[in-house]
Amino acid sequence: MMIAERLRDEGYAIVGTNVMVGKYELDVVARRGREVVVVEVRSRRDDRFGPPAASIDEGKARRVRIAAWRLLRTTPALRRCRLRIDVAAVTFHPTTHVEYYRDVL
Repeated sequence: MMIAERLRDEGYAIVGTNVMVGKYELDVVARRGREVVVVEVRSRRDDRFGPPAASIDEGKARRVRIAAWRLLRTTPALRRCRLRIDVAAVTFHPTTHVEYYRDVL
């Protein structure tokens, strides 16, 4: 997964991808020191129907926040970590393009 590779390049350890927290799924979870980053990845073949990030409505944002906080509370190694939630928007056509938004949810 290209987003996990990007975080690894920035010095993060990948805790998991497609991490299930109860009934919710977190796309990428990474950690560097006492910071945990959860990334919601949205992708589209092209931008004909709008940019991928626009597909995150308030309900989806709320579910990601709930799952991220629940993960920190229920994982002893992560309890004292600071949480940041990012969004990666990937468009594949005509070329692969990634827009990365830090600390947005």
